Amino acid sequence: MPRQDQNARPDQFALLTQRRFAPFFGTQFLGAFNDNLFKNSVVILITFHAATMTTMNPGVLVNLAGALFILPYLLFSALAGQIADKYEKGALIRLIKAFEVLIALFAAYGFVAHSLSALLACLFQFGLHSTLFGPVKYSILPQHLSDRELVGGNALVETGTFLAILVGTILAGVLVGHGEAGAWLSAAGVIAVALVGLGTSAFIPHSPPPAPALAVNWNIATETWRNLRFINASRPVFLAVLGISWFWAYGALLLSQIPAFGHVVLGGTAGAVTVLLAAFSVGVGAGSLACEKLCGGRIELGLVPLGAIGLSLFALDLALATPPVAATGMTSGEFLASASSWRMLIDLALLGAFGGFYCVPLYALLQSRSEPGHQARVIAGNNIWNALFMVLSALVAAGFLSAGLTIRQLIVTGALMNAAVAVYIFASMPEFPVRFLLWLGIRSRWRFELEGFDALPERGPGIIYAPTLTGDEIAAMLAALPRPPRMLVPAAWLGAGARRALLRACGAQAARDTRADAARIIEGSTPARQLVMLCGAAAANQIAAPAGVPAFALAIDHDPRARRMQLELQPLTAAAAAN
Repeated sequence: MPRQDQNARPDQFALLTQRRFAPFFGTQFLGAFNDNLFKNSVVILITFHAATMTTMNPGVLVNLAGALFILPYLLFSALAGQIADKYEKGALIRLIKAFEVLIALFAAYGFVAHSLSALLACLFQFGLHSTLFGPVKYSILPQHLSDRELVGGNALVETGTFLAILVGTILAGVLVGHGEAGAWLSAAGVIAVALVGLGTSAFIPHSPPPAPALAVNWNIATETWRNLRFINASRPVFLAVLGISWFWAYGALLLSQIPAFGHVVLGGTAGAVTVLLAAFSVGVGAGSLACEKLCGGRIELGLVPLGAIGLSLFALDLALATPPVAATGMTSGEFLASASSWRMLIDLALLGAFGGFYCVPLYALLQSRSEPGHQARVIAGNNIWNALFMVLSALVAAGFLSAGLTIRQLIVTGALMNAAVAVYIFASMPEFPVRFLLWLGIRSRWRFELEGFDALPERGPGIIYAPTLTGDEIAAMLAALPRPPRMLVPAAWLGAGARRALLRACGAQAARDTRADAARIIEGSTPARQLVMLCGAAAANQIAAPAGVPAFALAIDHDPRARRMQLELQPLTAAAAAN
């Protein structure tokens, strides 16, 4: 097997040329783009032309519009998850996109007829479209991508989503800004995008349903509760959902303040606000794409604490960089000419980038550690939590602002809340901070050469026999493995020495009856935790693996002067492992 460097990984951009990913990517990008093109066109029409359509307060209408778009996530996510698990996903996506075309036609009527009721009804329907597409969107990736490609695939999806949000938001303002022709242009725009999305969905490959015999439960309340129970059944999955939901809540809190921050606090025009939004969106895209490189093609949970740190630090710096006295009427050009503006733009871009570091590995973790038979329902449960967190975020922000907090103080409050949530998640699952320290410490000190690691099973059981290892070698092995092993080590290793703290943080156990211990761990663990690493004397004896479990011997060679460490996994036959 050819030797690979530590950074050897699948090329994420090559996925954009392959049928198993490219048509899906185009379809989901166009869907997110159309959602935001329509939603922001309606919001702008309400803000500037509400008097011609209704006597209601524009501010109330804008908030009502946001609620109508989110409401389907709360009502129908559980049903959407069941449908995504039961039916073939390629055909299901095509049906969803056909539904989007019908919504777009109705929306065109609302624009042309200046019918507020029709536009608000379409907002609910576009939210329903996104609700149905969400579980399919994330559960289809593990069917066509390997675990080593999941980070890159998710990075591209997140990048595409945020760029679609940005471009849709900007184009909505451009189209609606054309006066009377704006309604016709917006109508034509949403229809055209929906039709192109339907066309790209025709090329999505066949994706077999994981649970075709599933009996759909049409009781929304009981099925919602059942979806949430799927999430609670696995601690890592629950914490991943909590982290993702908090990311969307925190992002919603910050993004919802950017228009007022740019206009009221900074004194900028609409052009300056667009520049601020663009900086954040480009940052998310760049961070998501860089995530795959930093992860080395693996699901690297060590980036999640790094992302959480950046999300708080750069929000605090954004608040500190805010000028005490705002200018008035700054255009985008004048805003960019100000030196202090660049500090705020860099803060927003880095907020987005560290958000990418934070959320991309969490999505990959959610996909890789969910049981395939109800993966879409887990993702549907995640969408429910996301919606609840975003609604609560809006209520909390409104409450704080009503209580007299300034936008600057609200940003600081959000940064401190983010730190508190991160501490809770990382204390509840030490794998996050442990992987962060391994990623930051070992990979910065050693250049790895890996051989034979591609033969490790991505899921299910496996045994690695390792010799007596130093603390650095243990850390290197843990950093190189694609998923955390259950370690059985000599009791003396847990008693004293440099290895003790690392082993205890990784949950290593003292080996007594090694064969029985290994079998017990494999039989009693979830598929993601069935990789067992036997160290020391137990490895030297090479106690036989349970029948049908792949076994490997670890060999390590390192050159301290060159800061090079070679790790090789050699497959063992059943006979070799027993001798």
